[in-house]
Amino acid sequence: MNKISPAPVEDTNYIDELTALLRDLLRQVIKTREPEVLSILDNATGADAIPPHLVEHALQVIGIWLQLMNIAEENAAIRNRRSVEKQAGPDSVGGSLSQSVAQAAASGVTGEALQKMLSILDIGPTITAHPTEAKRVTVLEIHRRIYLKLYELESPRWTPREREGLLFQLRNEIDLLWMTGEVRAEKPTVESEVAWGLHFFRDALFDRTTAVCDLLQAAVLRHYPEQALSINPPLKFSTWIGGDRDGNPFVTVATTKSALDANARASVERLDMKLGELSKLISISTAEMPIPLDFSKLIEDQLAFTGRAEALRQRNVGEPFRHYFTALRERLASTFDAHLTAKPLANVEELIGLLLKAEEALAEMKAAGLAVSIVRPVRWEAMVFGFRTASLDLRQNTTVTNRVLAEIWRKMNPLAKEDAPPVHSEAWGAWIRGELSKPMSFVPKFRDLSEEAQELLGLLDLIRETLDGPDPKAIGTFILSMTQSGDDILGLYLLAKYTGLFSDSTSCETCRIRVVPLFETIPDLRAGPGIMEDLLTNTIVQNSVKAAGGCQEIMLGYSDSNKDGGFFCANFELFEAQRRLIRVGEKSDIAISFFHGRGGSVSRGGAPAGRAIAAQPGGTVGGRMRVTEQGEVVSSKFANRGTAQTNLETLTSAVLLHSLKTKVEDSRRLNPVHQAAVEDIARMSFNAYQKLAQDPALITYFQQSSPVEELALLKIGSRPSRRFGAKGLSDLRAIPWVFAWSQNRHLLTGWFGLGYALDDFLSARGGDGLKLLREMFVKSPGFRLAIDEVEKSLFLADMKVAEQYASLVQNRNDAERLFALISHEHRRTSKVILELSGDKVLCARFNSFSRRFERVREMLDQANQWQVKLLRESRSNGKASDAPNMPLLLTMNCIAAGLGWTG
Repeated sequence: MNKISPAPVEDTNYIDELTALLRDLLRQVIKTREPEVLSILDNATGADAIPPHLVEHALQVIGIWLQLMNIAEENAAIRNRRSVEKQAGPDSVGGSLSQSVAQAAASGVTGEALQKMLSILDIGPTITAHPTEAKRVTVLEIHRRIYLKLYELESPRWTPREREGLLFQLRNEIDLLWMTGEVRAEKPTVESEVAWGLHFFRDALFDRTTAVCDLLQAAVLRHYPEQALSINPPLKFSTWIGGDRDGNPFVTVATTKSALDANARASVERLDMKLGELSKLISISTAEMPIPLDFSKLIEDQLAFTGRAEALRQRNVGEPFRHYFTALRERLASTFDAHLTAKPLANVEELIGLLLKAEEALAEMKAAGLAVSIVRPVRWEAMVFGFRTASLDLRQNTTVTNRVLAEIWRKMNPLAKEDAPPVHSEAWGAWIRGELSKPMSFVPKFRDLSEEAQELLGLLDLIRETLDGPDPKAIGTFILSMTQSGDDILGLYLLAKYTGLFSDSTSCETCRIRVVPLFETIPDLRAGPGIMEDLLTNTIVQNSVKAAGGCQEIMLGYSDSNKDGGFFCANFELFEAQRRLIRVGEKSDIAISFFHGRGGSVSRGGAPAGRAIAAQPGGTVGGRMRVTEQGEVVSSKFANRGTAQTNLETLTSAVLLHSLKTKVEDSRRLNPVHQAAVEDIARMSFNAYQKLAQDPALITYFQQSSPVEELALLKIGSRPSRRFGAKGLSDLRAIPWVFAWSQNRHLLTGWFGLGYALDDFLSARGGDGLKLLREMFVKSPGFRLAIDEVEKSLFLADMKVAEQYASLVQNRNDAERLFALISHEHRRTSKVILELSGDKVLCARFNSFSRRFERVREMLDQANQWQVKLLRESRSNGKASDAPNMPLLLTMNCIAAGLGWTG
């Protein structure tokens, strides 16, 4: 189980063929649209010859070309995966479920142990609305059509005439991409972000999720053929879009209600369509095949529930399965339309049960093949997506929940001479715990509250109404940002009590909402275990967790921890926090699961899913894991069905494999020597990073050497791009922080501080130190993953390009001093990483990664050069402008496409 299968070898010939084809088609479009910028496609270094008035079109060429390259590589990756399976079988496909189950069987995992894990497997991709997606839905749809045309062209069955027709259609899609334009003219609303998120479900996720279930079932049957193991769908989707109000004033109760309605509508429309398909496909006639008596009675019951039994019987006479699924459609429609007369479904569980009855009847009729291939996928969809598409998480900052509580305290203590006790004081905690312990026979009404308080209490009312509806899972968790104490969490429990969200009559025992603390900063990660140890001793929390399934979820923030402590230190603290939190759960006899708040870039936790999960501490997965999918990562993973299936399978496979490894397995046991070394390196890297972060000139350097201030003009999210005027690092949002350091090619959020730490470590320990680090590099998955991702960031960074951005800083002494510090650390980190790996150049062992970047490097560098020039020009006016600077915005999109992320 410890052996990592080599990744499929990239078919460079096929990539070269695709590149040549797409270049030729784009060339045709440019010749028609703007022939004077054609040279940029063939020789990016000759861009100086392009006149200023054509720079916008030249950037358009770069942007489209980088997008086409991304589509080509996505196509080639799926083709390569199929080729490996065809030649060597499914067990040879890296990251596949077949490979994971094969490894489990080979290492002696029993059928009973596998069945136990399959029964609890719960994996939650969570789509967030973080403002890091630069592409419009319209553009994504064109990309999708281009991808499908490339897929069609793979087939050898076309005649030359048919192939020419496909190429003509492909050329037209590229032309349409040119004429559509990528940059948004308006900032998206929350409602448009909801529609953007649902786009991926309709285009890929509804369909491909059940395909992953099929792959899992097939793998289990192949490797455990003598045991009747069963699976439930392991994937459950969540979303933050329309529920994340932390820092977004545009998310209100009304927009959350709108998001819940839109999510429900999408899944119900899908179920209605699938039930319609079943009523058409399963045309079994009673003249040919008797129907089991108990199922015949069930059919009659369902027909009676429609109120139109006789009319429905007259359709498709003698074909009872068609009657059955038509009746279910009518009941589904009535569930969401009070004007209809059929008996509504009580909940989604009733529909799931009725679909299962149809499968059982077919199996009894010796038609199990129909049950498995036609009905079961619909039941699985109902289990995964319900009447909700995705569970909507709610997120709010503890400063807001505590302010509202303080306001309520004042309403409850009108004669008090003093304000509410200070938050986090002993008196504050005593009040919250005292109120929670008091019986409450009615829901209090608080009058004349502030708008903020009314909004939060209104949200809790909406949660209660939704939990009482046909799909309670439409509500996910309530995530508390910046959780700093157990009282922060208990405070939300108290607000839930005041809004009728306790399930017992006295409101003293069980809260119906699942509260998830979010530990984001380095101090919060360190304090998290102590906070949870205190919290999990609370009887109300214990009862509430057990009522919700017996597992307390905890969210870990990768962005703010990185901004706080640098890449390596943040990774170490996240690792340690998980280990300690799991021990807290064991002590409290409550299971702990983790929600990983990863972004797309290395700086925000982005890494290959399989390796990232494999590197988690032993015993911290346990069959349950949630991960955020943010911004451009959503489109890169889920825009196309083949890619969506691969990413979902890889995620599921990695969680399953990690969970089957026991906490005492040798490869997972912590080596105390390695642990001590990593602690030293993390501490030294933190000190080096903090020295830079606390430099009084850094914020000015950051703002002037990057397009962070201009980011607000790139309309890529409904949320404001900044909290308020930044006076220090803590004032900056993590996403723009990473975005800007990526755009200016410093990328220091992915590596700064580690070179100093490793160099100091080696200086103190000499040859023994290098031997130890190389041993850790080979044997420690977590250390190896961190080093590998640092190396990729170093490779993407370019100090020659970065120096051009440093020239924008007005204080030349500060600029030269800070750039010298950063470039020196880049050289030092690169040198030590190469000593560890034994390679001569960065990313020598990441062939596909480095080749992909070298294909786009020249164009990316040119986009950077134009961005520096445009920033200098736009700032020379001496005043900021809200008018869109289209060429400047295009450079941002080009650089994001070239790197593969915005933040």
